[in-house]
Amino acid sequence: MRLLDRYLLRELLVPLGYCLCGFLIFYVAFDLIFQVQRFLENKMLFIDILEYYVVTLPELLVEQVLPVSLLLALLYTLTNLSRYNELTAIRTAGVGLWRLSLPYIGVGAVFGLVVLVIGEFWLPSASERAKFILERRVAGATQRDWVPNLEFYNEPALRDWNISRFNRRTSQLDRLRVQWNIGNGTNELIGAKSASYEDNQWNFYDAVVWRWRTGDPPTFVESNAVLRIAFPETPAWLRSEIKVNSLNPSDAAKGQGPQLSIREILEFIRLHAHVSREKKAMLLTQLNGRLAAPFTCLAVVLIALPFGAKAGRHNVFVGVASSIFI
Repeated sequence: MRLLDRYLLRELLVPLGYCLCGFLIFYVAFDLIFQVQRFLENKMLFIDILEYYVVTLPELLVEQVLPVSLLLALLYTLTNLSRYNELTAIRTAGVGLWRLSLPYIGVGAVFGLVVLVIGEFWLPSASERAKFILERRVAGATQRDWVPNLEFYNEPALRDWNISRFNRRTSQLDRLRVQWNIGNGTNELIGAKSASYEDNQWNFYDAVVWRWRTGDPPTFVESNAVLRIAFPETPAWLRSEIKVNSLNPSDAAKGQGPQLSIREILEFIRLHAHVSREKKAMLLTQLNGRLAAPFTCLAVVLIALPFGAKAGRHNVFVGVASSIFI
């Protein structure tokens, strides 16, 4: 890295750090004012509140703080460099505007990668974890982990799951039936009192297996205290099914509701070729949002460069005012 690149980055990273910390402090302070009554009603301790904000802050970073902080810091930095004619000196030395912009474009690319990683691996489970933290000290909170009456269908495998209730936290299944076509017109059904997922396979407890050909009555095959089968449907797959089924047009239009990763959306569309047109539209909208989010930081850099890198002396607050206006 050239000396010039290090200097330009150093001039950017200091105000960028201040902007990130400032926006996060403002958010936590204002949110705490409105949420404190709710925290008290849920009997949350200080450590619970701290954990809650650790879980929820990445969503704020992705959607608002990172792009806005980068815009504000970059406009401030460029205006400050222009104010002391440093940009003019750099360009007089033969460094073009695009070459001068490479460190800032690199920062935008790194921030875009951070947004992509957070959106793919953190956000999908953040709302569920935040809800658990909010309610875990309330009487009867453990019962809220259970989701009743679930039915899922894996179209490529022709496998139908019917579950009396599913524990989102422990992944335990109670009173379930799994039915699928094993080929040659033969169907198989597993009924179990409960099930758990360990070592990439399902453990069915007190399981009974039935088998029959289409048009014939079911025939008892065997019963097992523990029946282990490596179905491709995992607890993560079940959770994504629950999130997709809870989507509604109102929340989707506002960008609220359950958050899905790119992998979850593509996997759901692959497993449900005949999903309704309305639900598919909501999924594709969230998919395009996930794909577009990382480019926000790059777009911010491209917007800030022509505003901040103008020749001549400017008051540093011109950059700040420009960022607020934008």
